[in-house]
Amino acid sequence: MARSFGFLLSPEPPSRRVGGLVAVALVALCTLLIYPLKQAAPVVSLGVVYMLAVVIVSVTWGLWLGIATSLLSALAFNYFHLPPVGRLTISNGDNWVALVAFVIVSMLASSVAEVTRARSREAAERRREADLAAEMARLLLGGRRLSEDLPTAAARLSQVFELPSAAIELEAVEGDERRVAFPLREGPRRLGTLLVPADSSEAVLRRLQERVVPALESLLGAALERDSLLADVVETAALRRTDVVKTALLRAVSHDLRSPLTAISAAAEAIDSVSLSEEERREMAGIIQHETRRLSRLVDNLLDLSRLEAGAAEPHAALTSVDEVIRAALAELTPAPEDFSLSIDRDLPLVSVDPVQLERAFVNVLENARRHSGGHPVSVRARAVRSLGAVAEAPKVELVADQERSGAAFDTGLAPLEGPSGAPAGDRLVVRVVDRGPGIPPAQLERVFEPFYRAGTPQGGHRGSGLGLAIARGFTESNGGRLTVESLPGQGATFVFELPLAPQRSSREHEDDVEAPAIPEHAR
Repeated sequence: MARSFGFLLSPEPPSRRVGGLVAVALVALCTLLIYPLKQAAPVVSLGVVYMLAVVIVSVTWGLWLGIATSLLSALAFNYFHLPPVGRLTISNGDNWVALVAFVIVSMLASSVAEVTRARSREAAERRREADLAAEMARLLLGGRRLSEDLPTAAARLSQVFELPSAAIELEAVEGDERRVAFPLREGPRRLGTLLVPADSSEAVLRRLQERVVPALESLLGAALERDSLLADVVETAALRRTDVVKTALLRAVSHDLRSPLTAISAAAEAIDSVSLSEEERREMAGIIQHETRRLSRLVDNLLDLSRLEAGAAEPHAALTSVDEVIRAALAELTPAPEDFSLSIDRDLPLVSVDPVQLERAFVNVLENARRHSGGHPVSVRARAVRSLGAVAEAPKVELVADQERSGAAFDTGLAPLEGPSGAPAGDRLVVRVVDRGPGIPPAQLERVFEPFYRAGTPQGGHRGSGLGLAIARGFTESNGGRLTVESLPGQGATFVFELPLAPQRSSREHEDDVEAPAIPEHAR
């Protein structure tokens, strides 16, 4: 029942024009109702029927329209029902009593309605403010960066208070002719400033000062304290992670550094012995050279990893021949003739990469493949893959050949690289390095690219430092490419480089770039 008549005490009453029409209609209705009631009661006592119209109008539209309804009711009662009927004469004291009663009732009813309506408005405002405080607490203490959440909180505040704009700044800002500034403090400490338009009403400014600013100060202080604690936690976690990485680094490379140094030291001492033959001296010199190169590669890997981890490995791109980069990488490894089998398409297009970084990536992958190949030759194949039909066909023909040679029966369908805008870039150069080793378990396919991770002990016992593949992927991705691995246990592994092709150039520009390829000095 209360809900059915709740519209009478709505926070904002309907328009006065509607109220006037309703008042006339209700007075007319009450006048008509009195005619049948005359048969059951004296006419003088029936004036109470008009109270219904007076109360409804007074409660809904306020005092002045209620008084007007009282006067209209008194006139209608006098004209249509009090003798002499049809004339506006107030000769009897009962008429005055009825008129005064109507006015008093309208005043009381409208006053009660105004108080109730004011409290209803205040309750609605406080509910909105409580919802705003809860939402701002969720935003400012929700775990994200405070600077990212302040604009959202300010926009929500302006929406609740129906302001054209609002801003919350984490600094002291003075007000001016366009903005009113509310300082946000925590004791003597200045936390920030709440800024609202200067043309806001006095009531809104007072509500902001009394109800919003204190809550916002508490939330802002807690949020800043949380950010400080989070920064300390992140810093502590970073320091702890650095300690873990340092410990892992020392454990991982201590043996790898000591082994070549021990071999070099032993060979250097033995080479001075007068009892050694010339052939044995050459053998000792070869050991020294081999271990020196191994030690040099390990130091290079450590330096490369540190640059990648620090984000300092910026590539210096140049139009580069992948064929020459692969051959330069093989030259650095000094392989035996039977270690690698090359199948590189003629007239491969150039790629825009850093040749030094790409060579380091190839060296690490080729060395890893040779180490795990079980004495079988490592197959290296390179070809350009064009968009559309070539994507689906060319790789599959090559895959069959690779599987026949390596024993690996697994799919190598290539997902297209993404261009700078995120759209697939179909034209790319694909290099596959296929070994016939023990393969990689599915659970380790991604872990092999983690620093210091070693998948297993290859034939020969040397497992490597666990850095090469991580560096190879880092350098490949920094040059806009992708390095993945595909394998089934016991059936070898295939490492796939995908490099985006350089934009097509004119033949003259092509010749200029090929005349001076950016290949490292030692590989020329």
